[in-house]
Amino acid sequence: MSDHSSIDSSGHEAPGNDSHAQDIAGHINTYMWIFGSLLVGTVLTVLMYYVDFSSMAMTVAVALFIASIKAFLVAAYFMHLMSEKKLVYSVLLLAAFFFTGLMGLTLWGSFDLPTNSIHKTSYVP
Repeated sequence: MSDHSSIDSSGHEAPGNDSHAQDIAGHINTYMWIFGSLLVGTVLTVLMYYVDFSSMAMTVAVALFIASIKAFLVAAYFMHLMSEKKLVYSVLLLAAFFFTGLMGLTLWGSFDLPTNSIHKTSYVP
């Protein structure tokens, strides 16, 4: 094998190639940006504790928005879902479909009582 070839017969890069080191440096740079973004999101989450929103719904909406962005960053970059193939996404979509269906069936049947049963509601004073 000559020194001019950067890819060996198995399709991997030959040792001593500097493009591999540059590729890793690019990934480290991306991970550092994501880490910084997650730190900013965490600081925002803590700072939102001190902000007085007018309603509980607004407080929950802001908290869920910040948490959703942080969860996307973790799933997309640290779990490598940004570069996955169609099969992984189709399995994920299928799982979400069945989860939604089962939750819908549970809610639909939650007030369906058997015949001749007494439904008692207990109230705690």
